[in-house]
Amino acid sequence: MNVPIQIIDLNFLDTKQSIGSFLIPTAKGPVLIESGPETTFSVLKAGIEKAGYKIEDIHAVLLTHIHFDHAGAAWKFAKNGTKIYVHQVGLPHLANPEKLWNSAAQIYGDDMNRLWGKMEPIPEDLLIAANDGDVINFGNVQFKVIYTPGHAVHHNAYQLNDVIFTGDVAGCKIANGPVVPPCPPPDIDLGLWKKSIQKLKDANPSALYLTHFARQEHPVQLLEELEIELDNWANFIKPFFDAGTPAHEIVPQFMQFTSQAFKAKGLTDTEIQIYEYANPSWMSVNGLLRYWKLKQQGRL
Repeated sequence: MNVPIQIIDLNFLDTKQSIGSFLIPTAKGPVLIESGPETTFSVLKAGIEKAGYKIEDIHAVLLTHIHFDHAGAAWKFAKNGTKIYVHQVGLPHLANPEKLWNSAAQIYGDDMNRLWGKMEPIPEDLLIAANDGDVINFGNVQFKVIYTPGHAVHHNAYQLNDVIFTGDVAGCKIANGPVVPPCPPPDIDLGLWKKSIQKLKDANPSALYLTHFARQEHPVQLLEELEIELDNWANFIKPFFDAGTPAHEIVPQFMQFTSQAFKAKGLTDTEIQIYEYANPSWMSVNGLLRYWKLKQQGRL
């Protein structure tokens, strides 16, 4: 059955094609995949209304994971009684987001409100664990849950017929640019990530829907390119880790490294900035440094 999928561009930081949500009609009411951050809620609301619905009509929100750019506005829907689906590891953090907020505040500092807005608790009776292999049934539409850690320990992808909504596990690919891996702390695990990529390949999708950004028609090619970039990024950081170089000294060099790769693909400065909004280079430095530290300690 061909199910219509509407992509809603959330215009994060007044920029197109950085963060998206996906609206899918079902027999039980429209379902949303990804809420985006609270700062873009008004744009999301306008997109839902343009599609002919009201916020109150949203039957369920499926979150790929609990990072703010994917889940920050979920509580706004819960205010109307909407059920929120998320992996069981992430569920407690949405019921009580204080730890999640404080952890993010250590990274973003004074930019928290500007980037993400507010995050309020979601009542536990509206939070539903979505775990590997589960089938979430909305009458004529079914989503299969694919647990896909590596980017985050609480990460799911959702398969609808022959397409998969991938959150961050299939990377970021904007317009005609390359696919790149978002590597924020604290959960980056390249071994798990590559196993998750294989799970996506094994599902044999015809297309992937990336939160950053939109529909991608060549899944195997994209996923293979992502694996290469995961290694490229991690191997760039490794010598700095071995030398004990602090993150703030690595960031400008890593940004130059990624910028050169983007420019080699023909991207303009404006297009590179969109990638930076979707996937800040400095954050991947911190995530990959932590990855190598855990690897050194034998914890991965």
